[in-house]
Amino acid sequence: MTSKLQTLAVALAATFGAGIASAADNTLKFGVTEYTTHSKTNGVTGVGVPPGADAETGNATTVIFVYERLLNPNVGVELVLGIPPKIKAKASGTVAFLGDDILSAHNLAPTLLVNYHFGQPGDKFRPYVGGGINYTKFTGIKSRLAPDVQMSDSTGWAVQAGVDYALDKQWGLFASVAALKVKSKLVASGTTVLQTTIDFRPIVYSFGASYSF
Repeated sequence: MTSKLQTLAVALAATFGAGIASAADNTLKFGVTEYTTHSKTNGVTGVGVPPGADAETGNATTVIFVYERLLNPNVGVELVLGIPPKIKAKASGTVAFLGDDILSAHNLAPTLLVNYHFGQPGDKFRPYVGGGINYTKFTGIKSRLAPDVQMSDSTGWAVQAGVDYALDKQWGLFASVAALKVKSKLVASGTTVLQTTIDFRPIVYSFGASYSF
């Protein structure tokens, strides 16, 4: 985990360091994100757990902060950070009677992307596509079914498509949709040990304002 965080820190330092060299090619974005999990599991297993036990995760809304440094008029490096949203899960399958909110966790998910912007600087509309890497760490994990719950960190690909709309030379609006690959192994220890692997396949919808300088 430490090495992954160090790698992201180095990437962040390099990105911001490059931004200092030319103030005209930097963009900050602030927006709202709808995090739709689209998750599935391999089933919940453990001593005394009936076959077919499962869980479903819900969606969450949060705020994101984005910094992008243009390397040339069309290619930029982008770092996406956000306030960790709270993801909740409910019981399903043969244990659906256990109800909602059997698990909750916040996910910290910095994402580093390389974007290609279509068109030219000064265009009102500039669509873009990007790809990169996402690192997700789950924190504040709680369950009413077990006192000790652990979820593994995840590193996976990330892709996005979006559009920038310029209001003037500095201010603008943006909208984007992104897909991430996130997988975490969950182990809950209590009167028994429950295990599952959650394959998150989130689609993330974002909208907000941008400032270029």
